[in-house]
Amino acid sequence: MNEQANTQETNAPAIPAGYLKDRKGRLVPESIIDPYDLELDAFVKRHVARAEALRDAMAEFKANTLADCQAWMDLIGEKYGRKGASPQGNITFSTFDGECQLSISTDDLIRLGPEIHIAKAFFGECLDEWSANSNENLIAMVRHDSFDLDKEGNVSVSRVLSLLKIGIQDERWVQMQKAIKDAIIVKETKSYLNFKRKAEDGSMKQIPLSIAAL
Repeated sequence: MNEQANTQETNAPAIPAGYLKDRKGRLVPESIIDPYDLELDAFVKRHVARAEALRDAMAEFKANTLADCQAWMDLIGEKYGRKGASPQGNITFSTFDGECQLSISTDDLIRLGPEIHIAKAFFGECLDEWSANSNENLIAMVRHDSFDLDKEGNVSVSRVLSLLKIGIQDERWVQMQKAIKDAIIVKETKSYLNFKRKAEDGSMKQIPLSIAAL
């Protein structure tokens, strides 16, 4: 749980004994609440508390595992007389028999700055000119696909970045690509842990740590 959330919980006024807060923040005596609602309230709170405890345990597990990986990188560095490198990136630790693996992968979470609107304008100019005699439906599809929106209503980063791979020698296209590059903001770098064990068929099966994958 983050520091801000802890501060908010600490500063929140205590609910008097014998009362519950309703959806509008009003205190309601438990004596006038339907027993069904009281049981449901307790049921949900109990399982949410268990989920929060599990989340905290998994966060601690991740931090400890990454620290152990760093310690192993330091040992490997000592073996070759060099300072241990950071385990950030893509790296796999394996058991002697190859039956188990621990992997770390790192991804940059990218956001796009305001320059992306300039890039979109350059893209539109190129598309309008190059497709003057093309089918309007095809033009609409291409325009939508390249600057598609994600679930949050933002331009799709992966689709926009794919335009950087197209080497068209038109000044407007070159300027569009420059604007895209200038728009790239690495918000944060996130590390992921993956654990695998060899199955009976010889394939490496990932050990799921996501409730959705169970």
